[in-house]
Amino acid sequence: MKTALKQTIHVSALMLFLIGWATAARGAGAQWGGYSYGGTVGKSGNCLSCHGIAANVGRRNFIDPVRYDHTTHAKIGCPACHDALDGTHPDGSQGKGKADCRYCHDDISAEYAASSHGKNASCGGCHDPHRVNTPSEISAGDTNKMCAKCHDSAGVAANHTKWLPRADLHMEMLPCVTCHTGSRNYVINLYIIKRQEGDRHHTFDLATHDELQKLAGSADILSLIDVNGDNYVSIDELRNFNRNPAYRGLRLKGMMTPEQASHSFQILDNRRNCTFCHASGPGTMQTSFIALPEKNGAFRRVAVERGAVLDALNGTPDFYMTGKTRNATLDKIGLLIVAGGMVMPVGHGFLRLLSRNIRNKKGKENRHE
Repeated sequence: MKTALKQTIHVSALMLFLIGWATAARGAGAQWGGYSYGGTVGKSGNCLSCHGIAANVGRRNFIDPVRYDHTTHAKIGCPACHDALDGTHPDGSQGKGKADCRYCHDDISAEYAASSHGKNASCGGCHDPHRVNTPSEISAGDTNKMCAKCHDSAGVAANHTKWLPRADLHMEMLPCVTCHTGSRNYVINLYIIKRQEGDRHHTFDLATHDELQKLAGSADILSLIDVNGDNYVSIDELRNFNRNPAYRGLRLKGMMTPEQASHSFQILDNRRNCTFCHASGPGTMQTSFIALPEKNGAFRRVAVERGAVLDALNGTPDFYMTGKTRNATLDKIGLLIVAGGMVMPVGHGFLRLLSRNIRNKKGKENRHE
């Protein structure tokens, strides 16, 4: 009886010790993320309990939890990169211990290192590891904002004007990587842009998720265009959206974007050929999507009926394709103008031809006199 009682006491004591040790270990791990030090909260949960609140860590160290949770990096957790931090953080170790991007992206890093950009900017100069999205989830305008961190837009436009008509407009309608990388598989992404209230110059900016959600009410913002709710946008639905008086402050902006872009950043001479973009023949140019902003900062793409850019929107307000966006009425008017301009010279020449014998006869009579 005494032996059994002693065994029970020993087992209970051991269990209390293990529980206390696990609690302490969990508490130590919870100080910086609960990953390597026995925590059970998750790979990044406790990190964001501080870094997810700007008032706690300041704007520089703030990480938007909603946007970060959408990234692939969230799956591996903060400690995978910030491995120099230990259980004494934030009071003890302060080093970020940032992992080299090459640890995971060695092929891209090698390509980038050989490019003209490799010596001037690190990966973090363009990509925020806490807000990365897949190529199809980022807007063309946001990719250009990366370039604008180093390249002055006015200076770049002036340089392109040497060979590119309306360079400023082209730069608004194309991502830089369309021409300056070995891009492949081009599509047209249609973004909803909104006229800013009180702007005398009628400036349009990308409509935000909150702005569109306000219009849609409790429904999905896709319902603003996809009326029948089949998660597919037809040509008729695009036409109806454009004509809807309730959306007078909205319009669609088409941007040709690559599905794949390299990190070589070379200058490709074939991009100087206007028909590379402005041609109705290539099938990829007729493939389009509606790109809708999400709350997490990414863009959700919804397929649009093939050829919508050409047929429904007539190339969209700021986009055209050679051979497809011609206006038949204007062609007829132009033909009449040309024909009218030819009446006088052709008619005059024809009358001179008919009256040639009479003029020659009178000329002879005048010489004899």
